[in-house]
Amino acid sequence: MSKKSPELEQIENWEELSTQSVANVLPDRGPRLLGRILMGILIVIIIILLLPWRQTIPGKGTVTALRPEDRPQTVQNQIGGRIEKWAVREGQEVKKGDTILVISETSQSYFDPQLPQRLNEQLDAKRNSEGAATQKIRATNAQIEALSSGLRFQLSAAENKITQAQNYVDIDRADLNAVQKFYEISKARLARYEAGYKSGLFSLTDIETRRLKLQEDYAKVISAQNKLNNSKQNLINARIELDNIRAKYQESLAKAQSDLGSAISNRASVQGEISKLKNDTANISVRRSLYIVRAPQTGFVVKTLKAGIGENIKEGESVATLQPKTPLVAAELYVAAMDVPLIVDTSDVRLQFEGWPSIQFAGWPSVAVGTFAGKIFAIDRVSSAGGKYRVLIRPEIPVPANDEPWPEQLRQGSGVYGRIILRSVPVWYEIWRQLNGFPPSLEKEPSADIKDKKG
Repeated sequence: MSKKSPELEQIENWEELSTQSVANVLPDRGPRLLGRILMGILIVIIIILLLPWRQTIPGKGTVTALRPEDRPQTVQNQIGGRIEKWAVREGQEVKKGDTILVISETSQSYFDPQLPQRLNEQLDAKRNSEGAATQKIRATNAQIEALSSGLRFQLSAAENKITQAQNYVDIDRADLNAVQKFYEISKARLARYEAGYKSGLFSLTDIETRRLKLQEDYAKVISAQNKLNNSKQNLINARIELDNIRAKYQESLAKAQSDLGSAISNRASVQGEISKLKNDTANISVRRSLYIVRAPQTGFVVKTLKAGIGENIKEGESVATLQPKTPLVAAELYVAAMDVPLIVDTSDVRLQFEGWPSIQFAGWPSVAVGTFAGKIFAIDRVSSAGGKYRVLIRPEIPVPANDEPWPEQLRQGSGVYGRIILRSVPVWYEIWRQLNGFPPSLEKEPSADIKDKKG
């Protein structure tokens, strides 16, 4: 047998080694496994994209009170004065009507400690003046009544005198007419006697007798005329006297009525001064009751705004801050203007308060831990600073099942983070909305009653 060369043996050994390497190399499965992993990841992503996602509107804010009277308020003094005593300290609980601060008077008009007594004395004096004015009014009314009665009697008497004088004038006029007739008859008879005397029928004695008779009748006429003139003059005097009586009593009545008006005016002035004194007395009483500044409601003194004893304070100045004891708490969240039209009264809210540990999931609020339920109470009509709108959230009543009421330890002013819950959408839609900057979608248009409630 022939012997092989060393080079040939080395070549044969390498061929055997290659055959053995091929048998021991692992099968090439990497590409297939990678493809399967990528396919699984894709399926998981698709499943996640198809999962329901709860749309929410986030907002940050603070804890506040639902009613205005439950929010922190300042206690003010109604009058100016000097601080004499503090009856409370910061953090102390006070009842309604408890003393917070005692002040003393600083106005010179009220320094007199006997001022109410002085005002009462002035009031008694004015009341006496009112009584005197009332008596004068009564006396003047009685005087006017007496003058009126006297005027009626004297007018009646004067009118009777006028009537009597008128009667005398009528009688004297009739007498004058009678004597004038007699005088005319005497003249006619004298003329006939004179004619008969010439004819020789009568004697001279008869003529003289008739002439004497004519003179007597003429004298009677003159006397009747004078008497009638006197009667007329008496009638005129009676009428003048009646006018004088009327003028005199009109003057007396005018003077009495003037006195009555003065008395009424004086009484009205005194009554006005009495009312002013009563008002001053009441004001003094009320002012002295205001020397003690009292708590307007039950709560806690948060902070005193004035310090020291003897410090002067003006009227209407704040002296302390009071927090009501049992406020109805609420949360005020600030949301973007783009999201406000989508918020309705029926929207649920999940709140996370500062100081309470919680885990909140944006898309799955039902699995959040440590959050609290709330309901929309009001939405501001105008934007706040920064262009955001304030949404007031109240506790949901009754408290939902598997939920807890809001913590009693909540303090106004602490921070709160909340999410207003809207409709459910797929995850892919929410991603697409966020990438495009669109607002959350609305499930349906708000009902008419909700619109009316908002308006």
